[in-house]
Amino acid sequence: MSVTKGLEGIVATTSSISSIIDDTLTYVGYDIDDLAENATFEEVIYLLWHRSLPNRGELALLTQQLAENASVPKEVLDHFKMYPIEKVHPMAALRTAISLLGLYDDEADDMSDDANYRKAIRLQAQIPTIVTAFARVRKGLEPVAPRTDLSFAANFLYMLSGKEPTAIEEEAFNKALVLHADHELNASTFTARVAVATLSDIYSGLTAAIAALKGPLHGGANEAVMKMLTEIGAVENVESYINRKLENKEKIMGFGHRVYRNGDPRAKHLKHMSQKLTEITGQSQYYDMSVKIEDLVTSQKNLPPNVDFYSASVYHSLGIDHDLFTPIFAVSRTSGWLAHILEQYENNRLIRPRAEYIGPGMQKYVPVEKR
Repeated sequence: MSVTKGLEGIVATTSSISSIIDDTLTYVGYDIDDLAENATFEEVIYLLWHRSLPNRGELALLTQQLAENASVPKEVLDHFKMYPIEKVHPMAALRTAISLLGLYDDEADDMSDDANYRKAIRLQAQIPTIVTAFARVRKGLEPVAPRTDLSFAANFLYMLSGKEPTAIEEEAFNKALVLHADHELNASTFTARVAVATLSDIYSGLTAAIAALKGPLHGGANEAVMKMLTEIGAVENVESYINRKLENKEKIMGFGHRVYRNGDPRAKHLKHMSQKLTEITGQSQYYDMSVKIEDLVTSQKNLPPNVDFYSASVYHSLGIDHDLFTPIFAVSRTSGWLAHILEQYENNRLIRPRAEYIGPGMQKYVPVEKR
């Protein structure tokens, strides 16, 4: 057996959901550039789950189903009030809430195709309600009930702030959701597939995915980017800050990617939205700092920015708390996780790789009194 650390370059399964070939990301064969500029997140959900874009009737039905299933059991929302709020990261709250949600679903252990699809609808509909409810409860505010007349993107921003978003805010958030929806066999998606390959239930699969995303080497990069921008403070401080980091061989968050060699194709879309939003909010310094950081890191390390880099200033401009950035990633990626979970169920085989043993050789047991 030969060992590949981190399974880098190992093809572990087949999938018809998304692909990364020659630095081009596609969802079911549609280029991410095409979808980011033209598609709604609801269309992308349908595309990932059904492998085709919806017609008008199919889209209307999915939109209705998501709206009708967005409410969360009161017991789950009340549970947030029991948490030690000052210590709980929103990703930990989300992980726990999704697991708890399964206890209130009568179909949780029904493994039929129809039941699993209905659960997928409910989970996709409810995860934004959970994230926004926790964000409000920890501030002593009551959750805002979802509306049935808003898009998925607009409804999230409405439930978070209690105010209906502007058209540009809705556009920016919809674009971010589309860009984060799926990314082939990344760590959290692989984790979800491993979990459900045992024929565990869909709630277990999604909880496992969220647990994997919680780690800073997968989720959390955009939160770290915003922390960096806050520390820098002004454009004139960028060069000394970045040069010091590079001299100390410290990682600059939001740059480079395990899969892409010539740049993340998603980054440019959020860069454009960052420019527009920061100008509108009077916070252009965050965009200007980001551009200068990009120029320095790209020229000195030949590392282009990834999708997380400019999403930080986009989310900040939308008034979103910085520690909610990774839960927002989860809100979007749930569409991809669920697509992969359903695909795994369709043609399942238990995922059980091997490990090369590097410990001691054959040893002889010695009674405890002689050790």
